[in-house]
Amino acid sequence: MSEQRHPLPPFNEATAIQKVQAAEDAWNTCDAKKVSQAYSLDSRWRNRAEFIEGRAQIEAFLTRKWQKELSYKLKKTLWGYTDNRISVTFEYEWHDDSGNWFRSYGNELWEFDKNGLMAHRIASINDAPIKPEERRL
Repeated sequence: MSEQRHPLPPFNEATAIQKVQAAEDAWNTCDAKKVSQAYSLDSRWRNRAEFIEGRAQIEAFLTRKWQKELSYKLKKTLWGYTDNRISVTFEYEWHDDSGNWFRSYGNELWEFDKNGLMAHRIASINDAPIKPEERRL
């Protein structure tokens, strides 16, 4: 039996919101192994200018990310959806190992396979330096 990640496509508004919330909750654990399980074995990503293929590369990427982006906190918002695609906006806050804080903003385009695993992710992200007292998340 193939692994599945509910809710499955085709999405409606309620299931798209559920999928977005599940992604937000998982990413906020900063557990690269756990997060990588939501992606198909051959998932393809574009994250900023980096191109990533497959769960092993996703897990390695996320491990590096959360070693650099400390005290990571994310909020995702549904932007739109179709049968097997979801678009989101997001912002997250983090600091580097020198204590400099950032808020990162972006958009993601997600495409899911029939088992509800994300097969394709395109992320565009911009970082803005912030002062600690400007944190919102």
